[in-house]
Amino acid sequence: MRGGDLHWIWKPYSIYQDVDLVYGVKTFEDGSGFTNAQSLMNVIETLINLYYLYLAHRSVPSPSAPLVGFTGAVMTLSKTVLYWAQEYYCNYCAVGHNTVQDLIVLWIIPNGAWIVLPAFITYRLGKDISQSLASSEAIARAYKKQ
Repeated sequence: MRGGDLHWIWKPYSIYQDVDLVYGVKTFEDGSGFTNAQSLMNVIETLINLYYLYLAHRSVPSPSAPLVGFTGAVMTLSKTVLYWAQEYYCNYCAVGHNTVQDLIVLWIIPNGAWIVLPAFITYRLGKDISQSLASSEAIARAYKKQ
């Protein structure tokens, strides 16, 4: 936070804490639990994504890697949609004070990336998982016919 002893590391963040009040000092002082709960989910999401990278990029990739990656992407996507829904249902209580230009440039575009990219990853990994399941089913049917 602005004025904190480590603010020098996160100086550009002071702009964002003015754009999105969920990350502002007042929300912190009011004891809102949403930011802390979201941060906990971010930690879990990051661990899942790191685990996916490990499974997918070791010398022999794990067949469960797509499922782990899909889980992490769905988590990112749903968490971001929840965040946007929160803004809608509270009548834009944390971002409604911005100009339209600031809202688009500093909130919608950066946060929109956390919807578009995970949606693409979810689609791609979901398709891979579906194809694997279809292949396994075809093999099982062929085996039963023998």
